[in-house]
Amino acid sequence: MTMLSHLLKEHQAKQNERKKLQQERLEAITPATHLAEVSVDHLNAGVAQANRSQRKLDHKVKSLQIQAAQSAEQTGQWIGMVENFNRALKEIWDVQNWAQKIELDMCSITTTLKDIYKGQRQSAPSWPSCPPFPHSSFLPQLLKRSESNNVNHKYCNIVIDWLPDAFCM
Repeated sequence: MTMLSHLLKEHQAKQNERKKLQQERLEAITPATHLAEVSVDHLNAGVAQANRSQRKLDHKVKSLQIQAAQSAEQTGQWIGMVENFNRALKEIWDVQNWAQKIELDMCSITTTLKDIYKGQRQSAPSWPSCPPFPHSSFLPQLLKRSESNNVNHKYCNIVIDWLPDAFCM
């Protein structure tokens, strides 16, 4: 029996050793597991923070896209207003040039009419009062004279209607 008791003692010692190793493993695994859980929680917190930051960035990007679109629209409106303003200035400039041309044409016509009237007065007897305006003989002279002075004929009718009153002084 000694041998059997020796085997039993050996077996019990090995089982105690296994239990001790098992206990040591459990004691070692528990802190390692805890360390892994803490590490994963820490990483998850970082990932969660990164996700929150990403959502904030996405929201900011959408907000900036909307603002950029609004700015582009407003800029387009301003460009349209500036183009309309430029067009209006050109029209004003065109009107001013047109008025200056009319003024020059009127001066030329007036000078021509005065010259013609002086020529007729010198050759005609003096009139006691303003005579009827001689449209029939005067108009061909006016047109011939205005063509030589590059006068625009569309203003001649205006002057012809005005002239009798202007020279009856």
